[in-house]
Amino acid sequence: MHPSNIFRILGVLLVVFSFASLPPMFVAWLYQEPERDLFAYTYAITLFTGFAFWLPASRTRYDLRPRDGFLITVLFWLVLSLFASLPFLLMKMPELTITDAFFEAMSGLTTTGATILTNIETLPRSILFYRQQLQWLGGMGIIVLAVAILPMLGIGGMQLYRTEAPGPVKDRKLTPRIAETAKTLWYIYLVITIACALAYWLAGMSPFDAISHSFSTVAIGGFSTYDESLLWFNSPLIEGIAIFFMVISGMNFALHYFALNDKDILCYFRDPEMRGYFAILVGVGLVTVLVLHHTGTYTDWDAIRYGLFQVVSIATTTGFSISDFSVWPIFLPMLLFFTSFSGACAGSTGGGMKVIRILLIFKQGSRELKRLIHPNAIFAIKLGGRAVPDRVAEAVWGFFSAYIFLFVGLELAVLATGVDTITAFSTVASCLNNLGPALGEAASNYQSLPNPAKWILSFAMLLGRLEIFTLMVLFSPMFWRY
Repeated sequence: MHPSNIFRILGVLLVVFSFASLPPMFVAWLYQEPERDLFAYTYAITLFTGFAFWLPASRTRYDLRPRDGFLITVLFWLVLSLFASLPFLLMKMPELTITDAFFEAMSGLTTTGATILTNIETLPRSILFYRQQLQWLGGMGIIVLAVAILPMLGIGGMQLYRTEAPGPVKDRKLTPRIAETAKTLWYIYLVITIACALAYWLAGMSPFDAISHSFSTVAIGGFSTYDESLLWFNSPLIEGIAIFFMVISGMNFALHYFALNDKDILCYFRDPEMRGYFAILVGVGLVTVLVLHHTGTYTDWDAIRYGLFQVVSIATTTGFSISDFSVWPIFLPMLLFFTSFSGACAGSTGGGMKVIRILLIFKQGSRELKRLIHPNAIFAIKLGGRAVPDRVAEAVWGFFSAYIFLFVGLELAVLATGVDTITAFSTVASCLNNLGPALGEAASNYQSLPNPAKWILSFAMLLGRLEIFTLMVLFSPMFWRY
């Protein structure tokens, strides 16, 4: 491991991220807000720090090894969240502590959508735009964007891409070169975002709200420019558009590429993870609508409208809201929360454990039952008619085991800060799955939670965004002896 090489790469990535301060600075200028100076300071500080990291090691040239990729990814997300919190720290109203500013920045970049802010619509437009932009950048991953230009700087990018890309299978590339893969992913991401913004605008949103909400919709983030989220618009058409783009953003982006490149829309239906994804959305949606109607919570149309929207929003880990699902009857609040554990598809901008892992865990359990009946038989786990290597199945079980142990440990840690059981369970589940909404004391926002709980939950957000192993491998003594 070469520290100078790591500092050089971190410097380059910070320089790239410094330009994220320019769009909100333009918004502040456009609306004549004093926050333009705030973003100018943020831009200068981030750019200067990036050059300070890069310059001493600018002549260093070493190949990246796998463990370098893990370390750079984790360090960059931590450093990035620290610098992304500067605008929240520097703004005058409301005044935020370091804890709250870091929590808000981490929530945005990890597309969690948990917030400590209240009266959101009273914030300056530039700050609102900045929050939404953080989620958009974090949706695909700022590192994947940077990987597209790193080869031009003499830095190999495959190690970074493997540690950043979500899902259990990370070695498949859409194009032969990693830079082209990153560019392809971002082109698709950008096109979907533009289409979403145009749809929102045509449905009645202002251009500012349309662009802002397209960022958080396609990023599966959930931040809004209003406290009431999408309920503020009270428009079934806008909600329908949100459902559509949440669903397609929760799909594997590789499938979008193959559908466009091969002009074959049937590739979506041949993919076993996609079929499982739709089965979860349809099944949970149907149960939710029937319970809402049967209990008289909503009338026929409203049961469909509110039920389907909240199911898609929670299941894809977006976190938009048009109803307070925490007060829904019987088991519905917990059902929706448990649905977020499966989350979206691998290779999407969504969180959770990913649908493909849930499918593999189910098939592995089914295989063990068959082995009890036929001990000497050999049963292969298959997805889409193809046998899944035992190594992949073992990795999935390892991920699941680590996930459960970490979940329990984080929940106990949050409980130790004085938070009640329901709040602790729901906030840990929400942050670890990059969901956002929670129950109990955090049903509306996370402001009332004690500072130690916010730091623990910030760690949970990072764990969820980097899918646990990328971060936890740094705590292994073997990693540092490698």
